[in-house]
Amino acid sequence: MSFIKPVFLSAGLGSVLLVSACAGATTADPAPVLSGPSTVRLITHDSFVVSDSLIADLKAQTGITLEVATGGDAGQVVASAILSAGAPSGDVLFGVDNSLIAKAIDAGVFESYVSPNLGNVLPTLRDDTAEDKVTPIDYGDVCINMDEAWFAQNKIAPPRRLDDLKKPAYKDLLVVEDPATSSPGQAFMLATISRYGDSWQEYWKALRDNGVKVAGSWSEAYEGSYTAGGGNGDRPLVVSYATSPPAEIVYAADPKPTKPYSAVMTDGCYRQVEYAGVLAGTKNPAGAQTVVNWLLSPAVQADVPLSMFVFPALAGVIPPKVFADFAAPVKEPLQIPSREVAEKQTQWLDEWGQVMGR
Repeated sequence: MSFIKPVFLSAGLGSVLLVSACAGATTADPAPVLSGPSTVRLITHDSFVVSDSLIADLKAQTGITLEVATGGDAGQVVASAILSAGAPSGDVLFGVDNSLIAKAIDAGVFESYVSPNLGNVLPTLRDDTAEDKVTPIDYGDVCINMDEAWFAQNKIAPPRRLDDLKKPAYKDLLVVEDPATSSPGQAFMLATISRYGDSWQEYWKALRDNGVKVAGSWSEAYEGSYTAGGGNGDRPLVVSYATSPPAEIVYAADPKPTKPYSAVMTDGCYRQVEYAGVLAGTKNPAGAQTVVNWLLSPAVQADVPLSMFVFPALAGVIPPKVFADFAAPVKEPLQIPSREVAEKQTQWLDEWGQVMGR
């Protein structure tokens, strides 16, 4: 899963970003026993970001130097990990999400380990650890974002529910991402399957007939086609994230706006959960376990909202003000069990492609 980040780290899996690691050590007990200074290689997606001060803390408190190797989006990272299962190119993998985790488990990517701090994770997230192989680290909701100014200027009421997107009032106004090439695009497809069940293809036929535009990536959709995305877009509705509005403020040039340009349609949002796990075959299991614990530590969890624009998995973490003010709370997110996604993903993508003529 790759959550909203206007600027991504760029590095191939072979080109490694070397960082000295850390945050306050996790409060979980017991902690793995380290024999001395070591290097832990963290395999992750391109949008992984943690503050340098936390990374420096990890080295100071544990002796661990963290190598962060980014290898594309979450799907690419997991695909590479599956190919090297049992003989990994790193020690820890972060960024496998609930639509990919079953495939990774079936391929033997992870060895058994769950952070002892799991009991402090939000109750809605702590139950699914994929057979005690991974630890939930953060979550985000893929939702329809709406350009409020465009709708006000055109005197059109913005949509409120997924069903509204089929109405003539919203013809040629929506841009979505291709689920075969985009994480949010896939999440939106899964949201429609969760909501409409066996009739989900009929919903997509209605969107197609109502002029939906399909983009290859989040950047192409949000920055290129969305009217509030900063370019010359002509679509005031886009598939993005519940955290896009605070990102609009954080990344805006000074003087920053007092409110976001976008609002979020909280009906029909799909929840993505990101996990971290110890890679099977690691030569440094104690160091790898320490890094998983660190990712779930209060200091790192407090950092992830403004670093990666996701919500922390740890309960009791106070969000930054811009999140508290403008991130849309989603009370009833849609989800499909990860096992079902793994079993039917290829079929669903084929069926979507047939409906959309792609």
